[in-house]
Amino acid sequence: MPTRGRRLLRVAIIAAVCSLAAVALCNTWVSRHADGSIFATAREVPKRTFAIVPGASVRPDGSLSTALLDRLDAALDLYQAGTVERILVSGDDGDNHEADVMAAWLIASGVPSDRITRDGVGYRTRTTMEDARRIGIVDAVVCTQAFHLPRSLLWARHVGIDAVGLVADRRWQDHQVTDRMREAVARTVAVLELWSE
Repeated sequence: MPTRGRRLLRVAIIAAVCSLAAVALCNTWVSRHADGSIFATAREVPKRTFAIVPGASVRPDGSLSTALLDRLDAALDLYQAGTVERILVSGDDGDNHEADVMAAWLIASGVPSDRITRDGVGYRTRTTMEDARRIGIVDAVVCTQAFHLPRSLLWARHVGIDAVGLVADRRWQDHQVTDRMREAVARTVAVLELWSE
């Protein structure tokens, strides 16, 4: 290989290694931020005013994805146990009206409609937490999958919410590997956003 080619290859390898190291460091930092604040079962969770349910996909026929159903199940458990008083459902109210579908499921499950707050512009985790704080939420339990909880708590606390998390992994997810790959990137982006503020 010509000298120039070897140099370019060396630079490419160094850049790749540095990028992977940066992603690993960011992911470790976000995970450690949530230490001691994530609970596996509803009975372990300390009382809070709200459960926050971040959106996940609603299928074109209006049915819930398994990820979203798990999140709502977790919030329902907290409400029924008296651990939370209210539930915020947050999602992208585009074609599939996530927040409305989430609220309808909770109402059908026995939660009074006046105990449910809807956020139809929760396009990403950060905006969900910003919107929650804007409407006056100061303490909450975030109900989402384990891989998503550390970043969710990071953003909740960043905007001033005293938040803990309940793991909402109850059903098999077909896309677990891709979810975790996407989350690794999302955590890195979150750290960069925080550092740039």
